[in-house]
Amino acid sequence: MENFDFKENINIKEAIALCQEVLGDIELSRIPLTNIALKTSRIARLLNEIEYQKIFSYEAGGYPSNPDGIDSETWSLMTKANRIYQKKKAGTTEIESFGYRNSILEFENLLDAYKQRIDAARDPDISVSSANPNQRVLLPVGNKDERASLISNISLTSSRLSERRNFIYQYALSKYNELRFSTINENIFERYSSGFLDKVERILPEELPKFTAIYSNLDSDNPEDWANAVHSCRRLLQSVADKLIPPTEDRIITLENGKEKTIQMGKDKHINRLIYYIETKSSSDRFKELIGSDLTQIGERIDSVFQASQKGSHSSIKRDEADRYVIHTFLLLGDILSL
Repeated sequence: MENFDFKENINIKEAIALCQEVLGDIELSRIPLTNIALKTSRIARLLNEIEYQKIFSYEAGGYPSNPDGIDSETWSLMTKANRIYQKKKAGTTEIESFGYRNSILEFENLLDAYKQRIDAARDPDISVSSANPNQRVLLPVGNKDERASLISNISLTSSRLSERRNFIYQYALSKYNELRFSTINENIFERYSSGFLDKVERILPEELPKFTAIYSNLDSDNPEDWANAVHSCRRLLQSVADKLIPPTEDRIITLENGKEKTIQMGKDKHINRLIYYIETKSSSDRFKELIGSDLTQIGERIDSVFQASQKGSHSSIKRDEADRYVIHTFLLLGDILSL
């Protein structure tokens, strides 16, 4: 598992570097677009995005066809690559879809050829006259129609090359932003969770297997496992409460207004016990840094995690919800164990 994670991290770092290269290559026109497409195909391969790996490979070499035309898989890839266009069928209102399979190199060669042909199609400078003053002299027809056709072809080919350039650029840009953002988030959470787990290992070593189970459940593709991860958060908070301040007799506290209030400290009163534990630390400097002078906020945080874990026990839960509840729990426990 460690070797796999190490390899995955190496791939992500290389993908980020390649994204930067591709963006610079396009912005500064450093290398041919065909080479850039192949470089982008490598980015997709490093990220295990097989469809996009094929797409960028086909962008460089052309999309395949067979005697019957284009198969459904290739058509799907061309659709993702924005290579499909529509035209109205002649003489009807029916709309037909078409796709162009040309490679980027073919477009580049076509563009060069059209430009050379338009130079060759220029009308020569000629002078026409007649010795007969009554004769009407007509100029030769020239290559006007050919030039108009070439200009149209140049415009279409240039447009499609621009589309290919923008398609590659947008993919590289989106992957660069996505990978940079995820890397920043992972680094922040890794730094926090590393120190947090050190505290758990020191104070609650017997609870470490619960963290392994939570991570494992979050990695699963099964919604039931995501719910189990959230439910494990509840059990974890209960274990922390039992460890830090075991069930005991109810406590009577004096409120700021002078009235007395009974705090139930029984076995099932985990939230009360955690809040009471936090309150006992209220004179420490660390308490003031993390909690401030108001216990209401920390009480609401504890209660919200317990409520979330109950949802994980009794109903379906989405993956992003499970991630959020687990992170919320870890941050909360980190604050409590830091007191």
